[in-house]
Amino acid sequence: QVQLVESGGGSVQAGGSLRLSCGVSTTTYRRFCLGWFRQAPGKEREGVATLRRSGGSAYYADSVKGRFTISQDNAKNTLYLQMNSLKPEDTAIYYCAATDYDGYCRTLSPTDFAHWGQGTQVTVAS
Repeated sequence: QVQLVESGGGSVQAGGSLRLSCGVSTTTYRRFCLGWFRQAPGKEREGVATLRRSGGSAYYADSVKGRFTISQDNAKNTLYLQMNSLKPEDTAIYYCAATDYDGYCRTLSPTDFAHWGQGTQVTVAS
């Protein structure tokens, strides 16, 4: 049982920054993977970044490497996505998600994630 709630979306100019937050609540699992995904109008959902909840290095889509950073707080109850140097093509609804396991976290496939938040809109103007 994992509950996820995103916040922090909004509208910014190209080159600007936003930080998304995802509240993570669970009474069932201690170990699982966390990730950020996005879906633009008319496009399929795609992975942005993932990491293991227990710690370790993050895994990023090529399109956001060097610009986005995924992290979590010390209590591991909040997942973050720091987005810098935003581009118009970053415009999408952003979702946080969690798996039911942590054996393989270096994946950007939405099908590997069983739990999803409601999404938060990010709009980047040119």
